[in-house]
Amino acid sequence: MIGLKGCLNVIDNSGALLVECVNVLKQKVNNGWGSVGDEIVCVVKQARPVSEAAQASATAVKVRRGDVRRAVIVRTKKPVRRPDGRFIRFDDNAVVLLNNKREMLGTRIGGVVSADLRMKGWTKIVSLAPKVV
Repeated sequence: MIGLKGCLNVIDNSGALLVECVNVLKQKVNNGWGSVGDEIVCVVKQARPVSEAAQASATAVKVRRGDVRRAVIVRTKKPVRRPDGRFIRFDDNAVVLLNNKREMLGTRIGGVVSADLRMKGWTKIVSLAPKVV
């Protein structure tokens, strides 16, 4: 469960490494807590350094430190109950950054994502992930 001021790892190649949650965008069903598949607003706390040569190229880093972006939660430490009774939990909290049109900012995903994303309508993220649990 992700709430205000929660720190999350970024697992896409957008250039951000660590983000901090500032708002959970969903219905007020869960009192401001986000789970797998929920959209959040976050601030980039740590990003990859950009060299002079990389700034001029076409593959420039898409985000910088301090940028406010939307993201979708793909992994949580808090156990999530599946319909068959199993509980799934991960070692860390992780997100994938989005643009304002709810499209992925990066082109690759580097890590495991939850299968619950498919039920919440994030099939693009599930298809790009190397492993789905």
